[in-house]
Amino acid sequence: MTTSQELGRLPTGKALRRGVRMKCAVCGQGKLFRRWFIMAERCPRCDLKFERIEGHWLGALAVNTMVNAGVMFVALIVTLIVAYPEFPILPMLLVLLPFPILGPMLLFPVTRTFWMAMDLILRPPTPEEVLPEFLPEPTTSGKLS
Repeated sequence: MTTSQELGRLPTGKALRRGVRMKCAVCGQGKLFRRWFIMAERCPRCDLKFERIEGHWLGALAVNTMVNAGVMFVALIVTLIVAYPEFPILPMLLVLLPFPILGPMLLFPVTRTFWMAMDLILRPPTPEEVLPEFLPEPTTSGKLS
């Protein structure tokens, strides 16, 4: 049986760019979501199963949480700077409240495909997971790319 290290790895930058653009990290296929929150089970082009292991979505949840926490922190700092020296609580809440509510929903598909790209970089697809023409090229050197 061929191991994933013998097969090679996906190009890191290319895979991450595809993930951010909500495309399959392996083949670049778009339209991976039937609806905003409903992702297809497999890529229509390369046949990659998106939930490679049970609970795979937890990584996307973690990425979504970290990105939204960062955005919330920046929004809070900007709001505090703009409101200085007085900090009116109600207007600040009205400005900041949409971030933790809308942010995770708006970023859901992006973080889902971005996590898939990260996972595929760390654990390249095997011949059982994708169609043969989409497997990464074998690495000739002993170095990881």
